[in-house]
Amino acid sequence: MALAVTSSSSAAISGSSFSRSTGSSELKVPQIGSFRILERGQGQSSALNLSQRKSAVKPINAEPKRNDSIVPSAATVSAPELVDKERVEIEDFEKLAKDLENASPLEIMDKALETFGNDIAIAFSGAEDVALIEYAHLTGRPFRVFSLDTGRLNPETYQFFDTVEKHYGIRIEYMFPDSVEVQALVRSKGLFSFYEDGHQECCRVRKVRPLRRALKGLRAWITGQRKDQSPGTRSEIPVVQVDPVFEGLDGGIGSLVKWNPVANVDGKDIWNLLRAMEIPVNSLHSQGYISIGCEPCTRPVLPGQHEREGRWWWEDAKAKECGLHKGNIKQEDAQLNDAANASGTAAETDIFESQNLVTLSRSGIENLAKLENRKEPWLVVMYAPWCPFCQAMEGSYLELADKLAGSNVKVGKFRADGENKEFAQSELQLGSFPTILFFPKHLAQPIKYPSEKRDADSLMVFVNALR
Repeated sequence: MALAVTSSSSAAISGSSFSRSTGSSELKVPQIGSFRILERGQGQSSALNLSQRKSAVKPINAEPKRNDSIVPSAATVSAPELVDKERVEIEDFEKLAKDLENASPLEIMDKALETFGNDIAIAFSGAEDVALIEYAHLTGRPFRVFSLDTGRLNPETYQFFDTVEKHYGIRIEYMFPDSVEVQALVRSKGLFSFYEDGHQECCRVRKVRPLRRALKGLRAWITGQRKDQSPGTRSEIPVVQVDPVFEGLDGGIGSLVKWNPVANVDGKDIWNLLRAMEIPVNSLHSQGYISIGCEPCTRPVLPGQHEREGRWWWEDAKAKECGLHKGNIKQEDAQLNDAANASGTAAETDIFESQNLVTLSRSGIENLAKLENRKEPWLVVMYAPWCPFCQAMEGSYLELADKLAGSNVKVGKFRADGENKEFAQSELQLGSFPTILFFPKHLAQPIKYPSEKRDADSLMVFVNALR
């Protein structure tokens, strides 16, 4: 598997190994965990610092074959001999994250590559995270790139991978799922089981386990996560952290560092960079795709939708992570949300607040549903305040409520999570959040809004067609 290496001073090198200018003797890379350079006492007495390490990396296949069979050759980096009594150095990544909180993505990328050299790689999904490769290229430092080929990507994504490799003169290290595991899954449950019982099992086989193998050959990795991508799970990600889920080369939780250089960058600013620097992009973006994953589980988003709503659209918003970044959800937050959803109460601030909008209780919407002759028609959104897709359409719905104020149509909301969810599913056609119902004036059965275009104009067309 090829190593993605590039430098401002030399042409990119492909193949199973690479060379750099070194001194008369070769040293191996010091073992850098998430907290310290480990102590080993063999060889000479001088210490090897990080700047020395960058020019002392052996070719990727130069070490004896590892016993750890799960580490792919592309992710296996040299584990050099350390000189006598290596000094223990502690890195406080929480403090570093605070120090870099206001730093530019370029500065954060440079710090990451400087600190970990050949022991770090960029995780590239084939979407707008190509910006990470551009930032790495601009630092002038060598860098590695890997990607997860699940076997179910769009043809446009495969073409984009090839374009990126040629544009930057690199070779992406592709990681593949275990063929035996994929075969067992497909033979037992079919090609599209995720539509019926959730995407987690398929993602675990095709994405999470290959990622785990890749990271076992590294001491740090770089992701394109942004806080604005998913309000429910990514709103608090730091620019650098000790990875709370995956293990690195030294083994054990805490042995891997995760860098998120664009954590504080707004999505539109990423696109400003891509346009300004004339960086190639996935052609799916021009077709309405924002968040891009596997072909069966990704679709374009529509007006009024959050970007993550194009992923696993048949599931609730809280399930919109595939498992690669599940460490974003704090345990205490998850427990709080579970308790809130079970009890029907929540710590989240409520949404859809307007004087032109009626809040319906459980008994209120039950009575509304039972009426056969209503004084006026109603439009009601069934929602959960923690749902990012409900949050994304809040502005459109409030705009619609303002437009309908004083008309003969009442606009309301009903919180349908927690203890109300089962009732809403059985009696009110709730599939996922948000679900919008129109209660006609002279018809008992409510009519479900069938489209996912949730902008105010599209909703108004729906209302006008029925009132």
